[in-house]
Amino acid sequence: MEKANETSPVMGFILLGLSAHPKLERTFFVLILLMYLVILLGNGVLILVTILDSRLHTPMYFFLGNLSFLDICYTTSSVPLVVDSFLTSRKTISFSACAVQMALSYAMAGTECLLLSMMAFDRYVAICNPLRYPVIMNKAAYVPMAASSWVAGSTASMVQTSLAMRLPFCGDNIINHFTCEILAVLKLACADISVNVISMGVTNVIFLGVPVLFISFSYVLILDTILRIPSVEGRRKTFSTCSAHLTVVVIFYGTLFFMYGKPKSKDSMGADKEDLSDKLIPLFYGVVTPMLNPIIYSLRNKDVKAAVRSLLRPKGFTQ
Repeated sequence: MEKANETSPVMGFILLGLSAHPKLERTFFVLILLMYLVILLGNGVLILVTILDSRLHTPMYFFLGNLSFLDICYTTSSVPLVVDSFLTSRKTISFSACAVQMALSYAMAGTECLLLSMMAFDRYVAICNPLRYPVIMNKAAYVPMAASSWVAGSTASMVQTSLAMRLPFCGDNIINHFTCEILAVLKLACADISVNVISMGVTNVIFLGVPVLFISFSYVLILDTILRIPSVEGRRKTFSTCSAHLTVVVIFYGTLFFMYGKPKSKDSMGADKEDLSDKLIPLFYGVVTPMLNPIIYSLRNKDVKAAVRSLLRPKGFTQ
């Protein structure tokens, strides 16, 4: 491994990835590539059916189409870099390319946090106020809701990326990660990062804390409404309309909180295992979750299943 001269600025970074575990690189190359293809296919089909099938021209499926597009963008911002690192011995990335990759990943993650909370609000209105649903969730409301999620995520990304990349990097240029993950990059700065830490703390409250509280409160009200339904079949049908979203939320936020909330190991062997898990868990978050989203929505939603079958059915074919 190499280090930059202590007095000269870093012009690029070296991504360690799985360099310490070369036997795993080929296995993960195949796995990640296959998962990425499934992500493109699954989310691409969901986007198509939400556009082409008039039955899916509702707020819920509009948000779902946005989520699918977001998942494609998020994985495309990092997976090609990860796959390339498994094939090349020199795992370098330029300073500008690192900044772009960091900005895209951060923007997509922030946008997804807000978009999931918007989808929770949509389910809350649909279940708790069904008669007012067409009035509250009209096109003039749900389009700006989705747009504001994208704008807020992109704005937060630009702020955090600019704060991180303006720091001087004059020492070690080795990033112990697959990609330019912002926390891994900040560790290499040879200046005070207190401003970055504070701003990221505020951002985490806005994009993690507030949406989690909002989603939790929404589902408390949703469950309360469902439990008031007298028939078992009625409760089951009502819950099925939000079960896919709830599953996605649990996987998305569960992985995030496990990734950043787990305790650190102090012994050397535990630290080595932890180092590997610190890389693989974000990989799970960044690849497996977007792959599962279309599968979850397809399996647990009869409207999506019907639309997919209609899209894939040969023209003129009737059952």
